[in-house]
Amino acid sequence: MEAKVNPWKANLTNGLIMGLVGVVFTLILWFLDLTFNKSASYIFLVIAIVLLYYFIKSYRDNYLHGMITYGQSLGAGMIIFIYQAVIAAIFGYLLYTVIDPELTNKSLAFVEEQMRASGKVPDNMIDTTLEMQKKFMKPGIMAIFSILSNIFFGLVLSLIVSIFTRKEGNPLIDAPAK
Repeated sequence: MEAKVNPWKANLTNGLIMGLVGVVFTLILWFLDLTFNKSASYIFLVIAIVLLYYFIKSYRDNYLHGMITYGQSLGAGMIIFIYQAVIAAIFGYLLYTVIDPELTNKSLAFVEEQMRASGKVPDNMIDTTLEMQKKFMKPGIMAIFSILSNIFFGLVLSLIVSIFTRKEGNPLIDAPAK
């Protein structure tokens, strides 16, 4: 009888790699002063999709003998992104408290600039919005929201990528012999 694979252990390395790729990508953007560049987020989206596909396929081939259901694939993707979300939250906390404490003010200034440039938001609404955002722009709160948003992002990507990584065999042919 085959040993049952623990998906949390099997995907730990994949999650750590995904998290470290995110940290390196964020640091590169920060060094190049492109932290608020919207195009860069699309680049990371492509990187995340490619890595997730590779990691789930690797999990399928190395631990599940080449067969994985849609649910197992989705679960593996979510496990990878849970690890990634924790790493991203810890790094985000360090980024906003230790590496660049002024990043919060830069972020608020960027939001204000975007709202004024659109010309659609009245001045009193801009001030109210910025006051509300200041309350939520504390590193601890941002870390919690980072975990939640990364897990949601991982869910969406895992739902899509799992379509392409699932590989179910014929249960009459591929059933293990007892």
